[in-house]
Amino acid sequence: MPPTTPYTEDLAGRDPLEALGDTPSRIRALTERWTPAQFERTYAPGKWTARQILTHLAQTEMALGTRARMALSTPDYVAQRFNQDTWIARESRLTGPDAVGAFVALSQMNRVLFETLAPADRQIAMAHPDYGAITVDWIVHLLAGHAIHHLRQVEMVK
Repeated sequence: MPPTTPYTEDLAGRDPLEALGDTPSRIRALTERWTPAQFERTYAPGKWTARQILTHLAQTEMALGTRARMALSTPDYVAQRFNQDTWIARESRLTGPDAVGAFVALSQMNRVLFETLAPADRQIAMAHPDYGAITVDWIVHLLAGHAIHHLRQVEMVK
């Protein structure tokens, strides 16, 4: 039984490794001809711009990929919280194309790692201050659903 994450509905039963391979390509194709102004548009009033969403996707791949690697290499690993809004504010000069590139590269790096893991590796647990005991497999599923969730927002940018 796959783990339940905040993005389980977005993943909709898809294989997470397949989704991790597909979603970054879709985002790259969607944004490859965008102008700088398009990256600064939002999908709804008061929401992050496309550039901020793409930066957030890269940051999440970096943070959760690190969590998975730490759990795989550190007994009794405890994940740390991060404030996504504070992280976004610190990356205000990253361009939209650079955010896409970072997301695609980090997602690829994580997917390749995840594909090499044995089932027992994916069941390695860690503690999380908000979610309690989670596994590397939980991270795999969360990252896949999270990317799909934000792909839908980027698709709505006009």
